[in-house]
Amino acid sequence: MPSLKDLKNRIESVKSTRKITKAMQMVAAAKLRRAQEAAESARPYAEAMNAVMGGLASSAAGSNDAPKLLSGTGSDRVQLLVVMTAERGLCGGFNSTIVRLARTKIAELQAAGKTVKILTVGKKGREQLRRDFADLFVGHVDLSEVKRLGYANALDIAKDVLIRFDAGEFDVATVFYNQFQSVISQIPTALQIIPASYEAAEGAENNLYDYEPSEEGILADLLPRGVATQIFTALLENGASEQGARMSAMDNATRNAGEMIDKLTIEFNRSRQAVITNELIEIISGAEAL
Repeated sequence: MPSLKDLKNRIESVKSTRKITKAMQMVAAAKLRRAQEAAESARPYAEAMNAVMGGLASSAAGSNDAPKLLSGTGSDRVQLLVVMTAERGLCGGFNSTIVRLARTKIAELQAAGKTVKILTVGKKGREQLRRDFADLFVGHVDLSEVKRLGYANALDIAKDVLIRFDAGEFDVATVFYNQFQSVISQIPTALQIIPASYEAAEGAENNLYDYEPSEEGILADLLPRGVATQIFTALLENGASEQGARMSAMDNATRNAGEMIDKLTIEFNRSRQAVITNELIEIISGAEAL
């Protein structure tokens, strides 16, 4: 049975931990508000961009002059997986769900005889995947020094991916991230970005427009920007999901710490009462002996 001093020290330790988790919860709540606004503000632009690209892509489909980013290499033998996770932990299952989805995809591709390459964005995904797939890594993007994600960060990642594609390093690229739904709900998502896959908006009448210089020419300019936009959207969704998951995890940790303090306090009081009772018995027994 632990001594009164041990119980008191443990209670103080848990109280200190609760202060930290409460502070982290409040910080995550403040960051979540900004991250959620950024993610939701980017969605209309991304949807409009996809609609325009979908119309152009449907017009250029099957053309011999279609850009390589749209038509692909004609093969899917080499697959590049861009796995986006957080730079820090203490956010519940946020990182694990993304890595789990990536692991499942890797297993499927390898079972089909495909060559898999991994590009990680975020330290936590790299740490988890490196244990089993270190030989598949081709690069890593460190965003630990970035205080606020911007389009420039997505553009740097997109340039890296596009350079690798132009060099013939892979045939298909897929991004893995968490799509933000709410504080307690983030959806692990796998989005193919190369070759680009767009769906024309319903009711769009693309044959009413003539494009100059041509659909293919416009696509050649817009497709790299479309890849960067998709990566930027994924980064923003991931950022909001991370803060939501961290806020929820720290709230649970704070509640658990409170319950543990209550239990330890009850145990401390019982132990102290037992000590007092024993001392009283010893005093009474000694007085009677005299």
